[in-house]
Amino acid sequence: MSRVLENGDVDTDQIAQDYSAMLNSVKVIESVLDANNDFYNEKTNLEKQERILRSCCYLESMVALDDWGSEDMSTVKAAIAAANAYDPVKETEQEAS
Repeated sequence: MSRVLENGDVDTDQIAQDYSAMLNSVKVIESVLDANNDFYNEKTNLEKQERILRSCCYLESMVALDDWGSEDMSTVKAAIAAANAYDPVKETEQEAS
């Protein structure tokens, strides 16, 4: 993905748009994992895992870009870690007990 303008300058508008999209994906992951809200709670744990991993894959590919500048990636990296740690089998077992 090229985030450089034709004149060679960094496309800061595109970077800001990409960062905003990443934060939206973080919100999706956090919402799916939060059992205290209604978002995605009607889905099975396996379906929840599929949803968060789609967002996680997007975040992993975007965070790997090397032209972020001063954007804080700590929230993004925390969401990636939470998504990768989600175990639908363990969640099902905890719900059953």
